Amino acid sequence: MTLIPAKHAEAAAGSVVPALSVRWALASLSLSMLLAALGTSIANVGLPTLAQAFDASFQQVQWVVLAYLLAITILIVSAGRLGDLIGRRRLLLAGIFLFTIASVLCAVAPTLCLLIASRAVQGLGAAIMMALTMAFVGETVPKDKTGSAMGLLGTMSAIGTALGPSLGGVLIASFGWPAIFFINALLGILTLLLAYRFLPVDRRAAQTARSGFDHVGTLLLAVTLAAYALAMTTGRGNFGLNNMALLLAAAVGAALFVRAQTKARAPLIQLAMFRNPALGAGFAMSALVTTVVMATLVVGPFYLAGALGLDPARVGLVLSVGPGVAALTGVPAGRIVDRFGAHRMTVAGLTGMAAGATILPMVPMHFGVPGYLVPLVAITAGYALFQAANNTAVMADIRPDQRGVISGLLNLSRNLGLITGASVMGTVFAFGSAATDTLAARPEAVANGMQMTFAVAAVLVFTALAIAWVSHALARRAESNPQDTEYHRTN
Repeated sequence: MTLIPAKHAEAAAGSVVPALSVRWALASLSLSMLLAALGTSIANVGLPTLAQAFDASFQQVQWVVLAYLLAITILIVSAGRLGDLIGRRRLLLAGIFLFTIASVLCAVAPTLCLLIASRAVQGLGAAIMMALTMAFVGETVPKDKTGSAMGLLGTMSAIGTALGPSLGGVLIASFGWPAIFFINALLGILTLLLAYRFLPVDRRAAQTARSGFDHVGTLLLAVTLAAYALAMTTGRGNFGLNNMALLLAAAVGAALFVRAQTKARAPLIQLAMFRNPALGAGFAMSALVTTVVMATLVVGPFYLAGALGLDPARVGLVLSVGPGVAALTGVPAGRIVDRFGAHRMTVAGLTGMAAGATILPMVPMHFGVPGYLVPLVAITAGYALFQAANNTAVMADIRPDQRGVISGLLNLSRNLGLITGASVMGTVFAFGSAATDTLAARPEAVANGMQMTFAVAAVLVFTALAIAWVSHALARRAESNPQDTEYHRTN
């Protein structure tokens, strides 16, 4: 397959959207990102109510959340690749429509099984929205404003995450649990109208490659990701034989997938593109830092309640600070990236995260909530800067016909980090606290678990920093040696 040089394709794509429509196009993309994040966080707060409404156990109703997350994780790369092949606009519109219809089906579901099935369909819509939203930035925004656009999308994701618990609580108290899904449907209709009106029309060239979709690779990747995600989410952090079997299945599936990609005529993921050091490094760093971010959400509540003695309302208030900081710093972070460059700001963001993760284990309990909040703010603000910079670096210089699949891979790395963080960091915390029941553990034991968890988190962030420096050095060497950039021209 002959590849189009990125700089020529960007010039063509950049002329698609009139200047006056760019802001409205960004508004539709921002709402798409917000909806995908809101779909997760707003359902979490409704789990106790759903357990009562359907007379189900927690283990049963948690699949309302897991079905959504699994669908996104399994399908996001395939959705991105399909958008590259058949046209991103038409597929994104289909994804928003699917998300909206599935939200209505969730709201009217008469049984828990139908609700879970509808949530899986909603997750498919969210996977399409997440994969193609970042891919569209290259077609709607000038290259020198890419960082600002990525910062805005990061802000909307953080707002969706932060808004979900409070909005969901108000809606459930006022109108009942179906309201948390009806609100998604209403926002979905608005997003669909904006996207239909303002997103650039697909170029006809995108239709010529429909027959090139890699069905075998798609199936193998889906099975692999499903096995890994289930291994990380079942058992609630206790790894048994089932978890080990699923991890083994994931490893075998990954090996078969790589082999299939080397032999496929039109592979789902072109392995040659990983010769670009920025791509592999960007995916690896994203997975590492989101693992750390997930630790603040998984371990934080136990520390605030068990060690600092906060009631549930205050725990929720303190936990909302993290997403709030990310929401406030996302857009400024994007502008800083545009001004100072992606690599510098990647390092700056990781440095802020490393400082916060290093300080947090050292803060004794007598500093109280401020001793927790200061490093938390450093971690989340650093993450917002890193995310804007890393997304910009990964998406900036790739070919237009690969934007969808690479955006899907970037979102996949983030989701895998979140899933891994929820399991692994929870296990580290339980080991550090030396308690079988963390809810009944002594404050000192909880503090010990917190210290060990964020000691591990600091190691992960410093590892990401090392990857950033090494990948930048390799990229500079590749620029000075044209033979190292052959992947831009051949598959």
